[in-house]
Amino acid sequence: MDIRTATLLSFSNEFGSSPDLIVRAPGRVNLIGEHTDYNDGFVLPMAIDRAVWIALRPRPDRWVRVRALEMGEVVEFNLDNLQKGNGWVEYLKGIAWALQEAGFRLQGWEGVLSGDVPRGAGLSSSAAVEVATARAFYALAELVWEPAHAARLAQKAENQWVGVNCGIMDQMVSAAAMEGHALFLDCRTLDYEHVPLPPGLAIVVLDTSTRRGLVDSAYNERRAQCESAAHHFGVKALRDVRLEQLEVKGHDLPPVVLRRARHIVSENERVLEAVQAMRAGDAVRLGELFNTSHASLRDDFEVTNDALNWMVEIAQSQPGCYGARMTGAGFGGCAVALVDEKSSRAFASAVQAAYKARSGLDAAVYVCKPSAGGSVEQMRG
Repeated sequence: MDIRTATLLSFSNEFGSSPDLIVRAPGRVNLIGEHTDYNDGFVLPMAIDRAVWIALRPRPDRWVRVRALEMGEVVEFNLDNLQKGNGWVEYLKGIAWALQEAGFRLQGWEGVLSGDVPRGAGLSSSAAVEVATARAFYALAELVWEPAHAARLAQKAENQWVGVNCGIMDQMVSAAAMEGHALFLDCRTLDYEHVPLPPGLAIVVLDTSTRRGLVDSAYNERRAQCESAAHHFGVKALRDVRLEQLEVKGHDLPPVVLRRARHIVSENERVLEAVQAMRAGDAVRLGELFNTSHASLRDDFEVTNDALNWMVEIAQSQPGCYGARMTGAGFGGCAVALVDEKSSRAFASAVQAAYKARSGLDAAVYVCKPSAGGSVEQMRG
């Protein structure tokens, strides 16, 4: 039974009727452009065919009540008395808070939430929950869905309510992606283009089975180091610095800050080149950019771990693999590989076996298709 069907069935069992709406928002894998988003830079993520689903119906009051199938629990909160707490429900409450701060009049609802985006793997399950929740509130309030605006509000919810200083990328691709395409996003202007994935290629996500927590990690430290480097150059963000400038004026920076800046500046250039390679159907060059991105994340930004490095090395050594890199914030989670579609099944099996032998851990492998962004479906008219 697929996730959508299971969510609908669970709603019927919970509430004794069919839902009025079912909303969906996908997770994502970032093909290239890591940690550039909060530096006003460029990213190239892709929505994956794994998503969060919410089946729901309106309530006559101002309460939101949700059963989360995977969590095995029911949560509820009042839209007129939002209080910060702990746990996954904060993503829903944060969205309600951000929308109401923006002046939207929201309606209460009840529903069932489910999904198959692995949590903590760097595939942005949190943004999928946020965008699905926003889709639900927008639909019930009959608001016009504007992906960029909704993504900004979802980012605000995660920054100011949940307390994670994430960039805009995750929410934007979950809200605005197009099936069959990656999303080339300018994180400063939120201008975006849909770039088709070259034919004959598979995007394979490799879950190391190691996990990290964003709030308690070095994420915020890396962000502060980038801001320090931007201040040194007298610019708003490292997006405005070129490699030539870094080589000339970077020697005055502390060595660790220089390395952080070098990753961001070079990664922005790699994203722009990756877009050109995709449009040209040049899988070889795209794979090379994956490989150099990982080296930069490992050596200059220092956000890999042993498991990620082993996974990437194993993937890169397989027949049919054009390139591989860690994806997500780092310190655990997933890698992403660019693989010849015909080789993808053999690639997945070989990587799992080699990774198990080296790490002792079982890797989950997902051959992903680029999917569409958040959607809503009327179940009763």
